[in-house]
Amino acid sequence: MREPPVTGGRSPDLRDYETSNCPVAGAMDILGEKWTLLVLRDLFAGVRRFDEMQARLGAPRALLSKRLRRLEDAGIVQRVAYREPGARARHEYRLTDKGKDLNTILVALKEWGDRWVNAPGRAPTDLVDRETGAPVRLALVRGGDGREVTARDLRMVPGPGAIPKRQA
Repeated sequence: MREPPVTGGRSPDLRDYETSNCPVAGAMDILGEKWTLLVLRDLFAGVRRFDEMQARLGAPRALLSKRLRRLEDAGIVQRVAYREPGARARHEYRLTDKGKDLNTILVALKEWGDRWVNAPGRAPTDLVDRETGAPVRLALVRGGDGREVTARDLRMVPGPGAIPKRQA
């Protein structure tokens, strides 16, 4: 495990570093809007066609179109042409590998909502292993031994891309 550098006899403090390249801020620039996350939720649930997505979400068509275009521009979804027999060609939306990597974020939001928003025992959906049907849950595990860790076990330290603040 990489240890953070010690400077001047103390551990580095994140307050001494810029936030201009913060990955949370960068992700929120793309995802940080309710409709975008709900579009992703539906894509993960297998909803691919615009009309079905619009009906499920109840979002205005122009808003949904804008969100899908933003996700496409960011490389999170791709439009794939399809044609129903006797109908004109249309498009459906599919998650790219970049988009599929967002599943963990949505699972974390689902689990948080199940715990803090819905009444206990009233989760509207459960996550199960596709092969066995066994329940699954999200967990952070420590590299090396795989031991589960909680927020209390964690601390954030500057990484290799951290930019020190300029001293005034």
